[in-house]
Amino acid sequence: MPELAGNPRAQERGIFYAAADAKTCLAEVFQATRRIDRVFQAPWLVGFETQAALKLLDLSGDFATRMGASMAIHSGHRGRARGWARDLYDAYPEIQGILYAASMAGGAPAMAFNERALKVPFFPTHPKFHRALEDDALLDPLKHAAHELGYALR
Repeated sequence: MPELAGNPRAQERGIFYAAADAKTCLAEVFQATRRIDRVFQAPWLVGFETQAALKLLDLSGDFATRMGASMAIHSGHRGRARGWARDLYDAYPEIQGILYAASMAGGAPAMAFNERALKVPFFPTHPKFHRALEDDALLDPLKHAAHELGYALR
């Protein structure tokens, strides 16, 4: 199926990445350029609480070691991490995602929810926070986050 590479298509599985704090989200999203760009592709910051408790497989402790992996599962080669994610998905059919240490932002908590999370009331009707990064009300917090991360701010 090389002709499908990079083209949108319907898939059985899906993933939604989130983090416990805004700085971790910013570090992850803008890691390639190391510049928080408030304008390009009109990024937004959204904060919400899930509507139900979700079953997450916690990879932040020694579980990775016990299953034969290492902490490189969090920050190593993405292809290897995806392979582990597929295997864990199959091995634990009751989980709705994983909790892991973000490779950017010093291992802060991050989550990857799979499509199983959508089978419960996951997203709230309204988020707690929802603003475009270009909103001037976010300028000072973004400056602070950029400084802490060593990123530029545009």
